[in-house]
Amino acid sequence: MKRNYFIVGLIFLIFFVISFLTNILGPLIPDILTSFKLSLTLVALLPFAFFIAYGVMSIPAGILVEKYKEKKVMFVAFLVSAIGALIFSLFPYYHVAIGSLFLIGCGMAMLQVAINPLLRVAGGEENFAFNSVMAQVVFGAASFISPYVYSYLVTNLNDKTAEKNLVIKIFASIVPANLPWVSLYWVFSAVSLLMVFVIFVAKFPIVILQEDEKAGAWETHKNLFKEKTVILFFIGVFAYVGTEQGTANWISQFLYTYHGYSPEIVGAKIVSWFWGLLTAGCLLGLVLLKFYDSRKILIGFVVSAIICLTFALFGSGPVALIAFPMVGFSASVMWSIVFSLALNSVDKHHGSFSGILCTAIIGGAIVPLVIGWLGDVFGLRQGMFFLYLTLGYILSIGIWAKPIINNETISSKNKKENK
Repeated sequence: MKRNYFIVGLIFLIFFVISFLTNILGPLIPDILTSFKLSLTLVALLPFAFFIAYGVMSIPAGILVEKYKEKKVMFVAFLVSAIGALIFSLFPYYHVAIGSLFLIGCGMAMLQVAINPLLRVAGGEENFAFNSVMAQVVFGAASFISPYVYSYLVTNLNDKTAEKNLVIKIFASIVPANLPWVSLYWVFSAVSLLMVFVIFVAKFPIVILQEDEKAGAWETHKNLFKEKTVILFFIGVFAYVGTEQGTANWISQFLYTYHGYSPEIVGAKIVSWFWGLLTAGCLLGLVLLKFYDSRKILIGFVVSAIICLTFALFGSGPVALIAFPMVGFSASVMWSIVFSLALNSVDKHHGSFSGILCTAIIGGAIVPLVIGWLGDVFGLRQGMFFLYLTLGYILSIGIWAKPIINNETISSKNKKENK
């Protein structure tokens, strides 16, 4: 079919919005903790509420996409996200925030499931790998930008002496003076509502899934969960997302607790660089995958992440400012390699398996919560030791994974051509 570059651009925009809404929780945690006078465990329930939605919605979303198609599911997804953000904007209380983040998470999970097959059709199957990487770059760019938006809004709303522009004046009139960070949820509401309109007016192509791309029935999912390989890679994705979010969500609070750095400025900046270097690492990973087996690359990057995490947790303040973003750089290739190793380790039901792997994104709910609970009991530094366990599991994948199809390198390609 004719390539639909408008839809490709729209999907990139959706990836940007998903990332913007998803990865801002880390910089917000110190403010939320202080504003609502919470323990580390209670504040960790917020990312838990968001990411547990992936466990609830990923598989049902795949079934909904097959029945109602991408446009309707995406329209409802952004509508649910807008409602969630608007509820908390109007009623900024802790218990409301939990329900709000669950609704936003449900919307984001529905979008994640819907947009990947759409990207394959709109951009062309032969360009799917390239477009997927570009989508991850856009995703990372939004995560890099969102902490700066938070820092700009909070800094300007807190500054009572500086002359305010129209945007800041509007936020100052609708946001409680003691909760300037709530302004970000008004931004979420506006962005989600804008995307509801964009999806409504956009004309979508018809997506025809190949047989093994379809989500499949509940019975298929149950049968897959009986296979050892599926369980092992489910835990792998769980461990990766838990590592990613368990690090990003606690960076700002860690820097404030142990080194006294401002969450609104320094904390937000370091979280931003965590995501920025994670994006940069993806580009390096693309090059390395042309030369080396993905399992070897995975092992190397996980070892690097463990070393950087150690420097971040035990080093001085200036060392931690460098080491935490480097953990992001080291984590960059883990998602794509673990996911590809998983799909290349089974010979059928790839669509259903993808839904199961997306369900494992609940690792982003569980691991930050565990860190918060351990932090209340033993201290945040000790709580973050849990990341060594998740990283250790990801490291093990590089050792025991036996994919049916290995990633193609320049060396393996030349061998095939010379036969």
